[in-house]
Amino acid sequence: MDKNTAHASTPRSSSDTDAGQQRFVKAAMAEALLSREEEIDLALRWRDHRDERAMHKLTKAHMRLVIAVAAKYRRYGLPFSDLIQEGNIGLMKAVERFEPEREVRFSTYVTWWIRSCIQDYVLRNWSIVRTGTTSAQKSLFFNLRRLRAQIGDVDGAGLTPENRAWIAKELRVREEDVSSMADRLSAADRSLNAPVGDDEQSQWQDFLVDESMAPEDAVMDSTDSERRKVWLGDALSKLSEREQYIIRERRLQEDGSTLEALGKVLGISKERVRQIESAAMQKLKSALVTRLGDPYEIELIPTR
Repeated sequence: MDKNTAHASTPRSSSDTDAGQQRFVKAAMAEALLSREEEIDLALRWRDHRDERAMHKLTKAHMRLVIAVAAKYRRYGLPFSDLIQEGNIGLMKAVERFEPEREVRFSTYVTWWIRSCIQDYVLRNWSIVRTGTTSAQKSLFFNLRRLRAQIGDVDGAGLTPENRAWIAKELRVREEDVSSMADRLSAADRSLNAPVGDDEQSQWQDFLVDESMAPEDAVMDSTDSERRKVWLGDALSKLSEREQYIIRERRLQEDGSTLEALGKVLGISKERVRQIESAAMQKLKSALVTRLGDPYEIELIPTR
């Protein structure tokens, strides 16, 4: 193996990576800022003519903004270079969606996209467990520590009811969400295969509650469901073809058809469809009562 090959196969050290990152940051900070007129001109050239030189100039001028926003999220323990890369994705999305006619500075518009992409990356990688999916959870994740510090509440200790209520009011979320996120942020990830206690005989997964239906209940539910299908099928057979069609489209579909839509298909008014549907429902009820009896007439067993 010659020297060139050996040099190419040698992995880059962390010092090389840090030096490259420093050069990138220095170059980004050296880029000249753009005036409003220059932003609009470059954005229009990219949008209307796909001028790549204009797009590159617009993005390079705002790379310092990516670095500034990414620096605010370094405390979450993720690689700074990865935060910058996610911010760059937000920058490219902003370039693609920016509308110069709205008379908004590109720097104002792009900041939202950069922050959004970085926050999504932090939420995906901060923990092996999904941390936040709703806007309320996202707001809590990024603001809870700041608000606790603001009121002198020690991070990691239990929230007092007063502080929990204050934080919920400030962020416009439920108090239960505040408690849940506080617990998540104060606890580290734990493997379900980790042993419990010193005997190492039990694992955390052994204490997970199975919330699925019990086997005997599942069998009973399946049997009852099949019986109901047979009963309903027999009752439907008592209806005319048009009545069956209306009941299936109106009552047995996840998104039932409207009276007006069925009227157009059948060539009748929606009021006539309603009348047919009402009569069909009465027939179904009569057929089921004849076979199974009227549930309202079943004598209740007195309790002792």
